[in-house]
Amino acid sequence: MPVYDNGALGFLFGDITRLLRERFNARAASAGLTLAQARALAYLARHEGISQVALARLIEVTPITLLRQVDRLSDAGLVERKANPVDRRAQKLYLTDAGRSLLKKLAVIGGAITETAVDGLTLEEREQLQGLLEKVKGNLAETHPPPTPDSSETTHDSRVDGRDISEH
Repeated sequence: MPVYDNGALGFLFGDITRLLRERFNARAASAGLTLAQARALAYLARHEGISQVALARLIEVTPITLLRQVDRLSDAGLVERKANPVDRRAQKLYLTDAGRSLLKKLAVIGGAITETAVDGLTLEEREQLQGLLEKVKGNLAETHPPPTPDSSETTHDSRVDGRDISEH
């Protein structure tokens, strides 16, 4: 049994994340998507009707980075933009039926990768691992809560000369 080393724990999380990301990218490439695009689809499925700025905040990318991703997803027929009736400058994002269908396939890919990752663990160990990781996540979320989709639609760096440029 390894000895606890709090310095190594962060590296272990990083290594696991990198390996999961590499596996997912390799498998999702057959669907023509990157992990970043798949992540945008997954978050959009949970928050349909969200603005691009709020979605960018949720997935922790700049609005311009997300704009490029949404352009590609829209061109592929996976996402559609609709005018925001409250703010003409903003657009709301929605999955298309093709986007929902692809997301189901990506969930199967993710599930298979997760099964590979936990291979050799009993059901009890898997449940314990998930519970412990949820505690770790909770500990970190308490000290620095993530942004929410209903938080302000603009950020301080989306303003130039007092004008909001986030949706342009």
